[in-house]
Amino acid sequence: MSAVALVTGGAQGIGWATARRLVRDIAHMVVIDLDGAAAEARAEELGSGHLGVGADVTDAAQVRALVGRVMADFGRIDVLVNNAGIADQPGETLVQSGEAFERVLRVNLCGTFLVTQAVAGEMLARRQGAIVNLSSIAGLGGIPTRNAYSAAKAGILGMTRSMACEWARQGVRVNAIAPGYVRTSLVEELEERGTIDTAALEARIPMGRLADPTEIAEAIAFLTSPQASFITGSVLVADGGWSALGAPEVSLQP
Repeated sequence: MSAVALVTGGAQGIGWATARRLVRDIAHMVVIDLDGAAAEARAEELGSGHLGVGADVTDAAQVRALVGRVMADFGRIDVLVNNAGIADQPGETLVQSGEAFERVLRVNLCGTFLVTQAVAGEMLARRQGAIVNLSSIAGLGGIPTRNAYSAAKAGILGMTRSMACEWARQGVRVNAIAPGYVRTSLVEELEERGTIDTAALEARIPMGRLADPTEIAEAIAFLTSPQASFITGSVLVADGGWSALGAPEVSLQP
């Protein structure tokens, strides 16, 4: 039977770039998004044989229904990319909201857990599957005022390693990717609002620019591919050298 891939948060940004990249190698793409209409529209853009589904990854019942629909339509799941997530409430720790903190963890971390849990059973039954979880450089280093997002993304790394070791002898690989700053529509919107300083970010990145979503999609595609058959429990950092830099920015060549 033809392979099937699921991408959560697949209607925009890295998720949409990933769906467009994976469809080159995988026959059936399932685009999942909180915005069901957007997910269906994206699936139509990909052509026939693909599915767009609206689902809240924090709702276990919706996740189970989603997986049931995919199994009914396609009979298998070969690849899962857990991309769904939200930004947090940037601000000083003493003024952050506990409720907002919990929501970021619920979507980014618990959502990844719930979808993986629902999908992994089918993969384990066939002793075959590849899962990629979206972490971030925020889970690798300290970023002031980004507590919730950093905690969620660091948690994804720990969960990835745990699941990878649990299922390594049952044919299911689990890896994570940690992107740096990526030029998505959200980043452009934040730039217009003055919430982030793109020029300052580019000055800090050794490669001197933000990533394009397609570059992250290529790295995800590698981790899901047979070429990564001996890779599990790993984190692939795609940040233009951000986390490698151990010197002042002025040391970078112009």
